[in-house]
This record gives sequence, structure tokens and C-alpha cells, in this order.
Amino acid sequence: MYSSSPADAPLVREPVHAAVAHLIRGGIVEGIHYGSVVVLGADGEVQLQLGDIEVAFYPRSALKPLQAVAMARAGLPLDGELLSLTAASHSGEERHLAGSRRILELAGLTEGHLRNVPDLPYDPVVRDAWVREGRMPSRLAQNCSGKHAAMLYTCLLNGWSLEDYLDPGHPLQQAIAEIVEDLTGQRIARVTVDGCGAPLFSVSLHGLARATARITTAAPGTPEARVADAMREHAEMASGSGRDVAALMRAVPGLLTKDGFEGVQVAALPDGRAVAVKIADGANRARVPVAAAALAWAGVDPELLTEFQGEALLGGGREVGRVRPVRSLEPVAASARA
Repeated sequence: MYSSSPADAPLVREPVHAAVAHLIRGGIVEGIHYGSVVVLGADGEVQLQLGDIEVAFYPRSALKPLQAVAMARAGLPLDGELLSLTAASHSGEERHLAGSRRILELAGLTEGHLRNVPDLPYDPVVRDAWVREGRMPSRLAQNCSGKHAAMLYTCLLNGWSLEDYLDPGHPLQQAIAEIVEDLTGQRIARVTVDGCGAPLFSVSLHGLARATARITTAAPGTPEARVADAMREHAEMASGSGRDVAALMRAVPGLLTKDGFEGVQVAALPDGRAVAVKIADGANRARVPVAAAALAWAGVDPELLTEFQGEALLGGGREVGRVRPVRSLEPVAASARA
């Protein structure tokens, strides 16, 4: 069960990862992806763990739902598409740019107030179109612009300064840190800077899964439930039209999931079952099938997860192998354990 006061921060040390996926080519293991995986039951207890789920790590963008909850608790009045965009690592599609612009307009602000780094759109097709059209990197196009626009709006509503909203000592970032500790149930181990320029808080993989479960099981109308509902109902605003996390939320009823750079993914169901994955080498080709396998182990119908079972390995233009989760992640292992 969940504690009402945060535990000590996870230890900062080299993680002891385990094998979580194999690259099978022609019936032989050609390569191995290492990482860590945790599966929580509906009661919050650990049902499966591989690797090192208690060591401090950086969740990267998988922390965004928690940041969005913190802003909602601080009075951010957004819902629906715009709240989903607040928790987004978006693809840079025009609807994402328009949504970020709309949040700024609601606050009476402009793109010039943003302090995230200028970038081209994250989606490769959209990015290539920008390059062909001669468009330059912009703060709106950067995949965290929705979060940054919402941060500014939250600051304005609370009378907090705008120019230094990314400073870890700023009231906004202090409020976010407090919610991260509340939801994860543990103290923050380290603070650094994420790729977009915002403070990034280090917790454990176990803590991240616990926090996401608390968001999906929150009472209707609470900030947590508002964020979960917005992301599930507007999955493409939290990611993009061609992204695997959006497809996964469409495929599994009630699922909330968020990815993060360097091979991180967290997902939780409305009853509190949750999984969190960290791929040591940051590979998406392992992240997707391992996360799907963990969800199947947690009890999600494998038939709903068939399109997330791993990309094919090609030889001469035809499939000769595939990325496969290790055997201990197969649903049959869960059945035998039960």
C-alpha cells in the first residue's frame, strides 16, 4: 500500500540491469538489450521485477504526467486536449503548435516568453517537411512546448515570476518537486536539467510506477484524474498521430502510458496495475515490446498487444528474426507464478 510520507531517496549508484530482450536472427540470439522492469499489482505490491528497480534514475519525459498533476494542483484550469498537451512529448504537428499557442494566449503570453530550447519537430515526416519548406527551429516546435506554455500559465495564475520559471528554486519547480515526492512516495535523489531546459528529478523505477498507478486510481475530478482522462481521451495530443504510446492507449481500454527518452516507459490501468520499463541502452526497439510484454504479464489480454510485439529484423529484405522479450516476461510465466 502507499505511504502518506515519502521514504528516503533511492541510492545513486551504477544500476545492476538484467537481460530484458533478445535480438533473434535465424534462430540465434544475435544481441541482448539489458534494462529493468517492474510490474505492480492492483494493491500496489511488486508482482515482478527484473534488474534494478530501486536505484535512482531519470524518468525523462515519463515524468510529465506528474508535472502536469502538479500544475493542475496549483490551479492550472486546462482540461481535454490542452491538458493532454501539457503532459506531452509531442510530434510537432500543426495541432500541437496550435495548442501550445492557445495555452500561451490564455495566459496573455507569446512564444517569446518560452524558455525551452528551439528545435525542429520530433516526428521525422513533419521534420523533413519543415526542412523542405525552409522553416527554422522554434520553441513551439520543440516537443515540450505544451508543458512549458502550461508552466508559464501556472506561474501567471499564482503571481510567480516568469523569466526564471526553469530555476530549480522557483516556486513552480518546488511545487512540482513536492508532488513528485508525494506521488512516488520517495524523496528525490538528484536534480539535473532535462533536454528542454526544465529541471529533471531522479526517482526509482518502482517509484515512477507507483506514481502513475496513483494517477490512474485517483477519484474523479481530482487533478490526477483530470490528467489521466485528458491523456487517455486525447492520446495523439500527448504524443502524435503515428506514435506507439498513442496506439497503445487506443488498443488497451483505460490504459495511461507515457514514454521518455533513453528507453523509459510507464503505464498503468484504472485498477492500479502498473508497469515501468528502463532500457539500459535507450533503444526504442526494445522499449516497445518489453513494455507490451510487461503489460501482458500484468494481465492485459495479449491479443490487444499484438502490434507491439517487436520490430522485425531483416535479411535480404525479408524477415529473418525479431526483437523478443526474455522468457521471464512471457504471460505464461505470470500464470505459472499465480
